[in-house]
Amino acid sequence: MTTLDERPATARTQHAAASGSGARAERPAPTTMTMAGAINAGLRAAMERDPKTLLMGEDIGALGGVFRVTDGLHKDFGDDRVMDTPLAESGIVGTAIGMAMRGYRPVIEIQFDGFIFPAYDQITTQLAKMHYRSGGAIQLPVVIRVPFAGGIGAVEHHSESPEALFAHTAGLRIVSPATPQDAFDMIQQAIASPDPVMFFEPKARYWDKGEVDTTRVKAQLDTAAGASTGTAEMSRARVAREGSDVTVVSYGPTVRLALQAAQVAAGDGTDIEVIDLRSISPLDSDTVVKSARKTGRVVVVHEAPTSFGSGAELSSRVHEQAFFHLHAPVLRVGGFSTPYPGAVFEHDYLPSLDRVLDAVDKVMAH
Repeated sequence: MTTLDERPATARTQHAAASGSGARAERPAPTTMTMAGAINAGLRAAMERDPKTLLMGEDIGALGGVFRVTDGLHKDFGDDRVMDTPLAESGIVGTAIGMAMRGYRPVIEIQFDGFIFPAYDQITTQLAKMHYRSGGAIQLPVVIRVPFAGGIGAVEHHSESPEALFAHTAGLRIVSPATPQDAFDMIQQAIASPDPVMFFEPKARYWDKGEVDTTRVKAQLDTAAGASTGTAEMSRARVAREGSDVTVVSYGPTVRLALQAAQVAAGDGTDIEVIDLRSISPLDSDTVVKSARKTGRVVVVHEAPTSFGSGAELSSRVHEQAFFHLHAPVLRVGGFSTPYPGAVFEHDYLPSLDRVLDAVDKVMAH
């Protein structure tokens, strides 16, 4: 089993000579982490910040989770803060709801995406609606971590992309990081948020590495308005690459694919702008529409089936708000309308570089 190959290093403060005033402390250099390591570090920081933040899930304690994302946290925080649970997703979510009502901030892990459906009722009829049902008197700051999507050669029920099912339910925030930096920042922002957050982690990206500035989100959350500022930042889309010809919108596992497509297309003279949504609900359509008005062409990429998916909602908003700026219809590249296939066929099912570039060629030729 793969383990976290990197932990956040102790920050080394560099000192530079300042004329006439002695040495001046500079910002610590970014640390290279995997996405799994960044989430681990973010959970640790949130637990150190607030003693009422606790973790619950199947095998997350001494084992550290099947992907080792919680590795070391049980040893450092103990049984009262990092709790192994029975194999009962509905019970896990129901317990988290009760604990949130008593003032705790539970962070629960659903071991695999396809295991979330036994908890669907608790999530959509209780967790999502309690704040509204109580007239705003009850807040449920629960974070549900969901390793999701494919690309790891897993068996049935281990590679689902169910985000649209939850995005359809009002009262839930649905987010997905695409980089170690966002994973580190967004897990802490999600925990600080007063709202329930579904935190979809692209499992095929767990071992992707990137630089992480561990000071940025801390400065934000240490302020009096940090929770609301963090919630707003977490819900804002990111322009991952600027371009002028085509906008490619993606999130979570497909952002890297979109950036690869942009690199290849650049060799053919097509300048692609890549947008990382970060948040699926609420949807930052303003950032996408602004880009659509600039490029006039939009392609949406996600692993979930295109039928009734997040891309359909995004396509509708772009057509409604940027219709007279478009040179071509918005195209979607995603999974097919079939159950997720066995591992031997998953790369035929998932969006590929060729499929994304084909959609780019189509909107350019329209």
